[in-house]
Amino acid sequence: MKIKLGVIFGGESVEHEVSIISAIQAMNKIDQEKYEIIPIYITKDREWYTGDMLKDIEFYQDLSLIKRYTDNVVLYYRDGRYVLQKKNGLFKPVVKEIDIAFPIVHGTNVEDGVLQGYLQSIGIPFVGGNVYASVVGQDKAFMKDIWKEANLPMTNYVWFYDADYKRDSEEVLKLVSKLKYPVIVKPATTGSSVGINVCDSDESLIEAIDEAVQYDSKIVVEEVVPNLKEVNIAVMGNYEHQKVSEIEEVLSGNKFLTFNDKYIGGGKGKLKGMKTSAKTSKGMVSANRKLPADLSKELRNEIEDVAIKAFKALGTSGNSRIDFLIDSKTNKVYINEINSIPGSLAFYLWDAKGVDFTSVLDEMINIGIKDYKKRTSKVHSFDSNILQGFAANSSLKGMKGIKGKLR
Repeated sequence: MKIKLGVIFGGESVEHEVSIISAIQAMNKIDQEKYEIIPIYITKDREWYTGDMLKDIEFYQDLSLIKRYTDNVVLYYRDGRYVLQKKNGLFKPVVKEIDIAFPIVHGTNVEDGVLQGYLQSIGIPFVGGNVYASVVGQDKAFMKDIWKEANLPMTNYVWFYDADYKRDSEEVLKLVSKLKYPVIVKPATTGSSVGINVCDSDESLIEAIDEAVQYDSKIVVEEVVPNLKEVNIAVMGNYEHQKVSEIEEVLSGNKFLTFNDKYIGGGKGKLKGMKTSAKTSKGMVSANRKLPADLSKELRNEIEDVAIKAFKALGTSGNSRIDFLIDSKTNKVYINEINSIPGSLAFYLWDAKGVDFTSVLDEMINIGIKDYKKRTSKVHSFDSNILQGFAANSSLKGMKGIKGKLR
């Protein structure tokens, strides 16, 4: 019997479209002999839909078709099953049942623990990091603070809240002045290089902060690495076991890898592994890169070692991409950030090591199942008669009247 796999994507995120691309790439490579693929698309206004048409990239050219040809559903636990039930209609029938959820989502409100929290609260097995790992994997301020405590090599940085900047911008600018120009300004929880700018003066710094606060309540500012070479590596596993992919060098004519570098690339064309002729972005596959990266054995070993330590420090699970910055003159390595659910699931990094995309997806699902078994083996509640002791408590009497007033 096939495993019913609910692939969840989209969501209220600035990386909504990138998520669609990553999910459709994956759905076309998942082993269909082993899994029944059930697409679950979350719109930008947080409505959930399911239907086979959601596997086709051309379907998204006209989003009005979604309401016409797919089912608007809710996912919940019912009679020992996890079901997708219609929200509308007279009888609201169950449309699909799923065994495990596979979030292929990017950015705030989905990748950052929000979706994982919902899945964990209803008890369904799911692929990827748990709530805690998802939160710190998305929040660059939390992430850097944890890595700093783990003594991992990073550039100098500071972070602050937008409210503090609006209340006393001079105090925040004084904090940032401890760093040396040029600096890079980032919204703490966005991805895909959205709202990021490099600054080499006070004037450009203020402009960059003003833009960043439009996307996030928490802002990170860090020093730019000179003679920059950017390299990425993927780590697969959980807190118990980890393995690393090939390392790539990302090539960009800009001071950092931009949204266009990552997702638009040098041209448009058919998505790798997709059964469509639609001309569209290829996801992270379209980025210019040197794969494998031209690195010495010593640098390669250092990056692999730091990547595993970073992965474990955040308690991550599944398949994450970790980005590094190298000063090419001094060969000093700095860890930059983790992508808990990377664009295109970073399958190209594994492919370069002889592991095909289908195998990557299968291993991610298996890790998710193992994580679920570990999670459910722990004690999370007690059988207790503690409430019986409150029955005679006079301070709790009269609750009936209060309930009546609240109706």
